[in-house]
Amino acid sequence: MSTIASFGVGTFRLQGQTVIDSVRTALELGYRAVDTAQIYGNEADVGQALSESGVNRAELFVTTKIWTDNYAKDKLVPSLRDSLQKLRTDYVDLTLIHWPAPANDVALTEYMEALAEAKALGLTRQIGISNFNIALTKQAIAAVGKKEIATNQIELSPYLQNDKLTAFLKEQDIAVTSYMTLAYGKVLKDPVLVKLAEKHQATVAQVTLAWALQLGYAVIPSSTKRENLASNLLARDLKLDADDMAQIAALERNGREVSPDGLAPAWD
Repeated sequence: MSTIASFGVGTFRLQGQTVIDSVRTALELGYRAVDTAQIYGNEADVGQALSESGVNRAELFVTTKIWTDNYAKDKLVPSLRDSLQKLRTDYVDLTLIHWPAPANDVALTEYMEALAEAKALGLTRQIGISNFNIALTKQAIAAVGKKEIATNQIELSPYLQNDKLTAFLKEQDIAVTSYMTLAYGKVLKDPVLVKLAEKHQATVAQVTLAWALQLGYAVIPSSTKRENLASNLLARDLKLDADDMAQIAALERNGREVSPDGLAPAWD
């Protein structure tokens, strides 16, 4: 199975000095994985933070995602070269197709093959997908082989546990990366999670991230506050028991936060 970083810092919705400070602080605190995307419009800022951090490139795990405008065979590789320039690096560790975008006019096989070509050229160490359902993941596997797909980065939280999809990915030996693990902060006031946090003398965010990590998922929470970035990292040391996990499993409510028209698939 491909190895992806299990704990990173996300940069969705952060721009300019805000994202530079967030990434710089995360690296100071010990984070080594950073997740960005072409559409976030912050790759150059992230690149500045990475290059000014003094952290050796070999220690970093940098992920970016190809935007739908760049899926065509003649656009994908040039767009990734552009991303690398912004990120001030010769390669990224992981490049994902951001959305399956069924309304897009580029065939899945075409963009998966273009992504595999980017890997063959050494522009990215690993490749993967994001926001793919089971049927589309099967098509991606058919296009490039399951060993080539390092992860499927999906929205996943105590309120949206995606059991069918995660079971399928596990079967295929494709790692799950969870984004929106805190459901835009909605889970932070959940009475069940608040109780568990009290039991473990932890924060609700720590409990939620620990739950995802214990299920074997990678997580990429973002924050602009040093104390939250530091606190989130401690989730790695928090061990939940079987009863805790069962209580969180019972919070499932299909609470999806992100499903843009034209980009999202028919969810499982």
